[in-house]
Order: sequence, then structure tokens, then C-alpha cells
Amino acid sequence: MLTTARGLSLRQISSGRLSQIPYATSVTRRNSNWARPPSSNARDNVARDEVARLAATPRRSLTLADLLQHGRPPLSKEALLASANFTLSLLPARLASRIQALRNLPFIIVSNPHMSKIYHNYLHSLSTLLPYQQRKITTFEEETQFGDVLADLVQTHTNTIPVLARGFLESRKYISPEDVTRFLDTHLRARIGTRLIAEQHLALHFTSQPVVDEFSEKDKKSLNSGSSNYIGVIDTALQPARIIRSCEDFVSEICELKYGVRPRLEIGGDPDATFAHIPVHVEYIITELLKNAFRATIESGNEREPIEVTIAAAPDVPGRQRPFQEDADSRFQLASQINRIDSHEAIGDANPSSQSITIRIRDRGGGIPPEVLPHIWSYSFTTFSDMDIDSSDSSNLRALDTLTGSGGHISSIAGLGYGLPLSRAYAEYFGGSIAVQSLWGWGTDVYLTLQGVGKID
Repeated sequence: MLTTARGLSLRQISSGRLSQIPYATSVTRRNSNWARPPSSNARDNVARDEVARLAATPRRSLTLADLLQHGRPPLSKEALLASANFTLSLLPARLASRIQALRNLPFIIVSNPHMSKIYHNYLHSLSTLLPYQQRKITTFEEETQFGDVLADLVQTHTNTIPVLARGFLESRKYISPEDVTRFLDTHLRARIGTRLIAEQHLALHFTSQPVVDEFSEKDKKSLNSGSSNYIGVIDTALQPARIIRSCEDFVSEICELKYGVRPRLEIGGDPDATFAHIPVHVEYIITELLKNAFRATIESGNEREPIEVTIAAAPDVPGRQRPFQEDADSRFQLASQINRIDSHEAIGDANPSSQSITIRIRDRGGGIPPEVLPHIWSYSFTTFSDMDIDSSDSSNLRALDTLTGSGGHISSIAGLGYGLPLSRAYAEYFGGSIAVQSLWGWGTDVYLTLQGVGKID
């Protein structure tokens, strides 16, 4: 397979699925000093007062417009360096706030080896960024070295969710489910932003590299045309119907393996609707919602009844959309707003836009029992037995992190109970929502609303 000098295949670049590339293997590590595993010295270099200072730094919410502000790739030198410095301005405070949150947990919780691993991973990542914090990135060489640091950060935190889940499972005697849910709601939402910031710059870095001379003109045209809809990890012409069909195939295979049947899925409404969003986020949410609908339909004995999916694009109301401009001023206008405080960090701009899309998933699975309904947004830790917890091979734990770019997939129809709350976190991060309406004894309607960024020319 033909690959670039950076080790990326043409298919990976032209498909735009850069967020699913294992960055630790695809980024050229030119400076081994930035690629070493965590060491005790690196951890000790992050003083407690330094973490407290960074964690107290005012932070602003991350929006899709932030990620688009530097323009379409390939970026100019000025825009690429601006993207690197913008990324550097955001990450240290976010990492420090996570370290501080872990320190605020009871000592016996953080002493768990899995929780301790997450804690030291964050310390390591912060220690690799601090040397850059006091200076600007001004050359391509520095930007490439910074890319290596980001690749190490992404790889280091690849398995954060399953490791956290295992840690809380083993520590469940010492912390209430309510406290766990409260911690995870904040931590996992913050993780979405931290990871997305790093992955966006890495994707812009890759797609802004010159194509090597030995590529044919046909290959170069393939690279340019294939990624034309993408700005980093954002697909500016994302078609939900295509993702729904892809997720349907995946979930149907799971159902056929587990139950021997696969329900039908019908798409109605506006299947040709498109908007700007992050495909891997939408894919995760849709997969989780279809898993629930398919499982309920089969286990209620109604597998002959189709799962009905309706796609509705919000009407184009004049004055509502927020236009995206690719001029030089727009690339830097948001950087000056860094000091706007966002007390929650998690939720981005929720202003209405003509690019808002709502997806309804309707099943005939009998509905959600009334006693279960109040708890569907809580992170559940009761579905695993002690044998499951002790098993280092638990496929369900590995399955929790399908968004990490590791190439893994959900391997079980039932997991740890993270599906709905984590899906809601991804939907709400950029101003969307998930609402559930259950008719006990009949079925369930789930309404997923996703906000785009307005028209992108």
C-alpha cells in the first residue's frame, strides 16, 4: 500500500479518518526526549503548587468553531504554527484540572493501582508540555517536536476509560455510586475536550505536510480530493444516514452472533441531510443507541418489527446560522477570548444553527421499566461479577474506549452501563442533547440532537 513519508496510507488520508489513526505509531518521533515513558523524575518535576496554579487558570468552553478557526488544510506555515500555539494554550490547564480532581478523591481510591496509573499518566503528559508553555512555537521543527508530544499524550491516555472503570469497580466499597457518577461526568467530559484539542492539531499537521515527490499526479489528486470535506477531524459534510447504516451493520453482526437474528432498520425523514460534526463522536453515539434498541427488540420477542430511524434537519431560519470564514482574521479571533471563564469546561456553544440535526430512534422493545428509568443516566458498576473484575481479558472493559483511535470495537451487546451517559456527554459537549421517551409495555423513542457550526463555504 502506498504511504506518505509520515507512514500514513493514502486510504487513511483520503478517507479523512485521521482521528482513528494510532498516532503513537504514525507520528515521526524526531526527538526521543519527548517520547519516553513516564519516569519518576518527570512526575516530580510537576510541583504541587504548579498543578494548583494551572488548575485555577480560567478556562473557556471549546466549540467546533475553535477547531475550524485556522482554515482548511493544507495550512500555511503561519496558520499551522498558530494552531500549535492555540493547542498549547489550552492543554496544560485542562490536564492540571484533571490531576487536581484525582487528588481530591479519597486517598484509598487514588491508591488503587488502576487509579494511580491514570493519575501518573496525567502527570507525565503535563510534564512533557510544561517546557513548551513559557515560549511560543515559531518553527516547523518545533511544531514537529510538539506533534510528537501530542502523539505521546494521545497514546498515553488511550485506555483511560476502561482503566478508570476497573479502578472504580475495585474501589466500590469505599465510594458511593453517586460520587462516582459525579466524578465521571466531569472527568469524561473534560477528557473529550483534551483529546479532541490534541487530535485536531495532529490531523491538521498530517494533512498540511507536503506530498513526497515520488507520488504520481493521480495519487496527489486523490489526497487532495479525498480529504476536501475534512478540516482536521471534522467532516464539514457529514451525512448521518451513512453513519447509521455503518453502525447498523456492526450492531446487526453482534446481534446475529449473540441471538441468531438481526432486526431490520428503516431510515426516514431526510436521509440526505448533512452538517459539520466529528464523525467518530456520532459513530459512537449511534452505535450505543442502536445497541440498546436492537437488544430490547430481540429480547422482547419483537424482532420482526423494524427499528425506525427518522432524520430531521432544522429549518434554515435567517439570522440563526453562524457563518464560518477562512480569512486570516477569523483564524485568530477566538484566541483572544481564552480568558473567558467556563466553570464547567464541558459544554460548547449551543446557539441554534441551521446545521442542527435531530435523529429519532424508535423501537418496539417493550420500553424501559419504571424502576430502571430514573437510573439510565448513571454510570453503573453492578453488571460485572468479581470474576469479571479480576479478568484481565474483559472485552467489555476494552470496549469502553472505542473513540480512542486504537481501532478497537465494541465486542458485547451489554457493557458496564457507560453507553447512555457517555453518549450524552459526547452529544452535549457541543450543545446537543439526548432525550428518552419510554412507553412501558410498548417501546422507546430516543431523540438525539447534534449542533453543527452553521454554513461552511
